[in-house]
Amino acid sequence: MEKIEVTIIGAGVIGLAVGWQLSKKYKDNLLIVEKNFSFGQETSSRNSEVIHAGIYYPKDSLKAKTCVEGKNLLYEFASKYNIPHKRLGKLIVAKDKEEIKILEKLFQQARENRLKDLAWLSKEKIKLLEPYVEAEQAIYSPSTGIIDTHKLMDTLQYLIKQNQANIIYNTEVVGIEKNPLGYKVTVKEPDGNYFDFLTSVLINCSGLHSDKILKMLKIEKEEYKLKYCKGSYFRINPSKACFIKHLVYPVPRRTSLGIHATLDMAGSLRLGPDDEYVREINYEVEPSKSKLFYNSVKEILPFIQEKDLFPDIAGIRPKLQGEDELFRDFIIKEESSLGLNGFINLLGIESPGLTACLSIAKIVEKYLFK
Repeated sequence: MEKIEVTIIGAGVIGLAVGWQLSKKYKDNLLIVEKNFSFGQETSSRNSEVIHAGIYYPKDSLKAKTCVEGKNLLYEFASKYNIPHKRLGKLIVAKDKEEIKILEKLFQQARENRLKDLAWLSKEKIKLLEPYVEAEQAIYSPSTGIIDTHKLMDTLQYLIKQNQANIIYNTEVVGIEKNPLGYKVTVKEPDGNYFDFLTSVLINCSGLHSDKILKMLKIEKEEYKLKYCKGSYFRINPSKACFIKHLVYPVPRRTSLGIHATLDMAGSLRLGPDDEYVREINYEVEPSKSKLFYNSVKEILPFIQEKDLFPDIAGIRPKLQGEDELFRDFIIKEESSLGLNGFINLLGIESPGLTACLSIAKIVEKYLFK
């Protein structure tokens, strides 16, 4: 039976980042297996494309650490490989006294996460940056930006192949069996045939489907169960896109960042995502949600009218916390304690996963070379 040293399941931005980092050493002894026809067909290509600063996450959490480190790594990587990106900056705005209190706590948390470039803006200073935004106070984050995620993943794929590692598409992992030599992996190939191979190290980067990989290994832990959270987006009438120049976010709520306004690399303006827990993967955007989106932003973005909103894309986030549950961190773990030496598990890699991807890859690398 064919044997390979390292196998990564999933070619989203996390699987590709891990693959690039490890391919520097393992080269043609590394394989990425992806069930879709190309890279990043799920969560990685259905998001806001924002490079986050690391403001929202509790001190010393994986989300905070990997976001702050990953932001810098991502900007360096994008500059080195000519990946389109912009440091647009972000305003988190408060419209009344109650929201200002939330903003003050957020500002303190950002300081604890060692973010030193944030500024507190008065109403007058907000108007200097964003004349058409209505808010009483704001946090300004100059290091927040956007990136072309397709070009990022395409570049990672290219670099992986340059290192002689392999990526196979249209190939689904359908069975995994632990044995003394590592893991016997069974895949279904594009022609419908099945193929088995052995791998010493198995890395679960399969995002929305990572819990299915756990079932194959007979891992049943309540804290590992995924919850699907759907986020829809609405695109704004192009004539209104020029009204803002930064990303504009409301103050975060107990379990959500709230519907925010983001610009993309083409200069288009979108609102989203919302938070809708669902049982099945469905990427349709319900047009009737336009009223909810409009009502959520009309006070801070009064130049937008409901008729300006058009259904855009939707994405599904693989969350570990359920609806109305509090913060859950990324899980990045080598599962030796379960008798699964060489199995590295990545679960709940939602936002800020894109920003953190290169930092997460370094954590995985440490498990292999500790």
